[in-house]
Amino acid sequence: MPRLTRQFIDGPYGQIHLRIAKPEAPAARPLLCLHMSPKSGRSFASFMELASDDRIIVAPDYPGYGESDHPPAEPYVTVPDYAKAMWAAADALDLGPVDLLGYHTGSKVAAEMARQRPDDVKTIVMLSASLFTAEELAKVSAYFEPIPLDEEGTRFSTMWERIKHYRGPGMTLEMMAESMAENMRGGENYEWGHRAAFEYNKIFPDVVKDLPHRIRVINPGDDLFEQTARIAPLLQNGDVSAKPEWGHGFLEAYTEDATALIKSLL
Repeated sequence: MPRLTRQFIDGPYGQIHLRIAKPEAPAARPLLCLHMSPKSGRSFASFMELASDDRIIVAPDYPGYGESDHPPAEPYVTVPDYAKAMWAAADALDLGPVDLLGYHTGSKVAAEMARQRPDDVKTIVMLSASLFTAEELAKVSAYFEPIPLDEEGTRFSTMWERIKHYRGPGMTLEMMAESMAENMRGGENYEWGHRAAFEYNKIFPDVVKDLPHRIRVINPGDDLFEQTARIAPLLQNGDVSAKPEWGHGFLEAYTEDATALIKSLL
């Protein structure tokens, strides 16, 4: 089994931290994994160890998340900014044309990467690909407003309650604690990724509709199940696979099954 290693490369806002798994003799295109907010490439670690038997797999941390350097506070970081940073990582590793695996925010980053450099992207797999109505967008934008620090630790207790509320089947307390830790590593910028994703929602449907790439969507039974189902009519060359029995944490809770499905879609 390939060994998972970590390294840093130079990006547009400083250094980008990434995880990489390399087989001895790659036989398939490299796969770039794009995480949700406010997490990091660590979300893909179990999947990478199992799925990298035939291809190089790379999971960078977006600027401001995991161990990557933070972007400036102004202007606000955007999904196109994240996409450019991910291309910087791919280019630094000389990956060439890649497949993309995007999770929540990462699905929007994947679409934008394909929009920016269409010839360098082949297959896209999205793990949830939400399309929000204007009313829904207003609600989630308010829900994910940053919570100020206070002596009572309201931010952290709220984070934990939300993790408990949205935990998926098979998600253990240890997995939940790791998820909590990733939230906290974003510091005062921990909600920047959500803000960027919600802003990108305004153009996401048109971007997806215009992409000729093969786009395969897995729709787990998490909080975006209903919103993700809406993407099906927009796909020129793709489909949606509903997995209502999965939820948050499924890449760790059901690694073998998830890996088999993702690789079949690639």
